Amino acid sequence: MPRKPHKRKVKPALRIQYAALPYRFTPAAALEILLVTTRTSKRWIIPKGWPIKGLKPAKSAAREAFEEAGVRGRVAMKSIGLFNYDKLLAENGIPVNCEVRVFPLLVKRQSEAWPEFEQRRIQWVEPARAVALIKEPGLKKLVAAFAKKIAVAASKTVP
Repeated sequence: MPRKPHKRKVKPALRIQYAALPYRFTPAAALEILLVTTRTSKRWIIPKGWPIKGLKPAKSAAREAFEEAGVRGRVAMKSIGLFNYDKLLAENGIPVNCEVRVFPLLVKRQSEAWPEFEQRRIQWVEPARAVALIKEPGLKKLVAAFAKKIAVAASKTVP
């Protein structure tokens, strides 16, 4: 008896993006995280985007931070983790799974205007508020873990 050709499930391609986790310290040494809204659904996220040809992942993330939030600073070359989300592609409305690698960015300067100034809102918030505003579970965990790591590091430097 001839065998039926079995259909292989085609796993959709995983798309890679790079994100910056912009942070700063207040004069009282409290950690603040910068969030931006997405262009369409206005959800709170961190600046992220597709790899930029000719730039290393961390530098790609730093460029996104400037384009989406107008911030510049010192970006870590090592990712602090990653999260996944489904992105709806504008051209066809089909969701694609994206893996986002996150690089911390210690903000040194913030511009009055930047390339996506008209399309997004930004806000500096304390870590617990950032976690409350973010919808993506993986990003929530990453921001919480980053804030905890910074707090632990800060407590070790206090005499």
